[in-house]
Amino acid sequence: MSLKKKLTAAVMGLAIAFSVVTTGNAHADSKMDDVIDSVLGTPYRTAGTTPNGFDCSGFTSYVFDKIGIDLPRQSSAQYSAGSKVSKDELRAGDLVFFNTNGRGISHVGIYVGNGKFAHSSSSNGVRYDNLSSSYYAERYVGAARFSN
Repeated sequence: MSLKKKLTAAVMGLAIAFSVVTTGNAHADSKMDDVIDSVLGTPYRTAGTTPNGFDCSGFTSYVFDKIGIDLPRQSSAQYSAGSKVSKDELRAGDLVFFNTNGRGISHVGIYVGNGKFAHSSSSNGVRYDNLSSSYYAERYVGAARFSN
């Protein structure tokens, strides 16, 4: 077999392997994405846990419940219960945590990839934001991973 044919076969094998791996992840993420998308724009509501209104941890609990994962109700308890993940190892579906009031974990969202996360903002309801925006970057505490 010529070098060109060997290289072509190797590249094709890698492409097939890569598509199998990413398709598996995309399928799992797409279910979560569908749940998030279905509640985008839902207003913020203190202690809210339904599509009538969510607070931040009510939103994360709702989304994870829809994909078969039970989370504690409060953001600080969610942080304690998950497996810690460094910021450079974030994957879609990881929870990201913030200190927005100066007293520890007070806000949580769901990392969706490409530096973005979904959350229930007290001023704008369920929406996407960038982890790198100055507000969230300055208040970022850490991340946790859960699996079913």
